[in-house]
Amino acid sequence: MKLYHTRQGIIIESEGLLYLSSSTNWDVYVNRDDLYDAISAEIATLSADASLAEIIKTDLLAPISQQEVWASGVTYLKSREARMEESKDAGGGDFYARVYDADRPELFFKATASRTVGSGAEVLIRRDSQWNVPEPELTLFATSSGKIVGYTCGNDMSSRDIEGENPLYLPQAKSYDASAAIGPCLYVPGAPIHPDSMIQLEIVREGNTVFSGSISINRMKRKHDELIGFLFRETSFINGVFLMTGTGVVPPNEFTLAIGDEVRISIEGIGTLINTVAQKPTN
Repeated sequence: MKLYHTRQGIIIESEGLLYLSSSTNWDVYVNRDDLYDAISAEIATLSADASLAEIIKTDLLAPISQQEVWASGVTYLKSREARMEESKDAGGGDFYARVYDADRPELFFKATASRTVGSGAEVLIRRDSQWNVPEPELTLFATSSGKIVGYTCGNDMSSRDIEGENPLYLPQAKSYDASAAIGPCLYVPGAPIHPDSMIQLEIVREGNTVFSGSISINRMKRKHDELIGFLFRETSFINGVFLMTGTGVVPPNEFTLAIGDEVRISIEGIGTLINTVAQKPTN
């Protein structure tokens, strides 16, 4: 099942049919350990409404309200290699090699809800960066108890030159206005997402595909429960939390995003997150 967060309310998609939930509070609705069963019980009381498809097209929001977005780093071998390459001149390459094999994963704060955008919105690149890339990532949603109940597509926008200059600049490379995108929905399956599900990235510039790549989520070194377990150590999330799980699709070093590019991130079972690249206007 899929949940769409819209200006008109919460829309449920189940077996190709659409339903408008009687609940209007996104935070309360999704923060339930029995979310799949609760949705199943609710749709038994609702009538399907095909006209809700137009609301999804025109009034779609990011599937987030008061949650935080966190992220994991160096969870795929490809990411380890890219991080080592970008930071070797600063002497930071060895840190990424070690964290890949360490017991403790790399976790960092990515965005507040207000700095997170949904499908159809603009993601931003920094004015003080010359090397910017999207990072397509399976994104987990865990309830306040730490139980994974849903998934979405995530775009962890990154300024690689800033991070590569010094690993201590990671927050500036990763966390800024509209640096995170999630959507188009919250996918709530009855069982964990299939490990062979593919993550696909396509970047379109002036109508032409300038980069594409894909990877299976089973190529991730870390387990989903492992990442959530470390995230919840000593940290609480009263409305639940989103956790991006790292990227295994990395454009070549000579590639950087340009204003107007369209970034499409697709994950089997979830759908496609689509964002246009922009830059803040000067004041």
